[in-house]
Amino acid sequence: MTDTRRLTTVMHTAFFLLLAVALARFLLRHPGGPRTPWIIGLCAVLALVYVTGLTRDLAERPTARQRARLTVVVGVWVVLVALAPSFAWCAVPLFYTGLRTLPTRAALVLVTLLTGLVIAAQLRLAGRWDPDLVLGPPAVVVIATAVFLQMQRQDLRQRALIDDLIRTRRELAAAERREGTLAERQRLSMEIHDTLAQGLSSQQMLLQAAGRIWDSDPGRARAHVRTAESVAEHNLTEARRFVHDLAPADLAHGLEGALRAVAARESGERLTVRVHIDAADTAAGAAPPPLPDRIQSALLRIAQGALANVREHSGAAHAALTLTLLDDQVVLDVADDGHGFDPATLPDSPSGVRGHGLPAIRARVHQLGGTLTIESTPPEGTVLTAAFPLPPNTA
Repeated sequence: MTDTRRLTTVMHTAFFLLLAVALARFLLRHPGGPRTPWIIGLCAVLALVYVTGLTRDLAERPTARQRARLTVVVGVWVVLVALAPSFAWCAVPLFYTGLRTLPTRAALVLVTLLTGLVIAAQLRLAGRWDPDLVLGPPAVVVIATAVFLQMQRQDLRQRALIDDLIRTRRELAAAERREGTLAERQRLSMEIHDTLAQGLSSQQMLLQAAGRIWDSDPGRARAHVRTAESVAEHNLTEARRFVHDLAPADLAHGLEGALRAVAARESGERLTVRVHIDAADTAAGAAPPPLPDRIQSALLRIAQGALANVREHSGAAHAALTLTLLDDQVVLDVADDGHGFDPATLPDSPSGVRGHGLPAIRARVHQLGGTLTIESTPPEGTVLTAAFPLPPNTA
């Protein structure tokens, strides 16, 4: 619990204690008086209005509803003080609530008015002029207000510092990703230059040489062609190696293992991710049939992108990945229990997509001829379904 929330809890507790003490004092001094039912009723109303939204007040920044509640509380308290001046000291927690809920100028005006009412109530109780009762409350209020405003400024500076640190961390992470991308591009360009590009250049030279001597020396020309064929075979092997190296590393353990690895990485204190595999072969105790590499990579990337959206935007506590293998298609469902959104706000066209998230998922599905369905009704969560058709004898 932060210092601000701790102080808020203390002030709320102090309000109810002071209200109870003032009521007990009034009942002891005025038992059975004509004002007693009114005092008891107003105390009940004051406590009820004050406690309304108390949990939200502890957790959130001030809202218009909380300001309206403060207005009602102050109004009821003023009536109570007019009937029984002993309730004046309940203003101390109200000072803090006003400073926390209202803008600074409005809060200072409220504190000034409440201080004047407290002085008037205390003079009425004393029945005589007393300089201590006139000068004491303002001095205490000035000191308490200054301390609170200083704490508020420190809290704002701390929040700004935290925001700066988070922003700097994101910028550093983005810079590291860019540097990593540039380094990987440079490595791939060198690999391609030293292997595929050199091989293609050799093939071109051999085929050109074979074309020049095809009529005059057929034997040497055929030898050049065979050498070019050997170079092409080697280049094909290198190209396959590149494709294998560029595939998601998690797929080295199969699609199911990759999905479980992604779910484990995304699961944490705020989100729990489960994985379900639904296939007839797995139900019989056998491993699911292999899928085409492109579809496996797409399913894994879609799961990663969808779970990133769940973590960053949905506010969900639970999510589930369900992979269903059918005879003619494979289906991936990503479901969460977050606050949902309106799918109508998403762009319809899968072309020209920029950035990441749902548009990128839609583009990936479109490239492989699949279908994407998004069902969401705030606040009932979201279900994203990606389905890919399978060639015969795949599943």
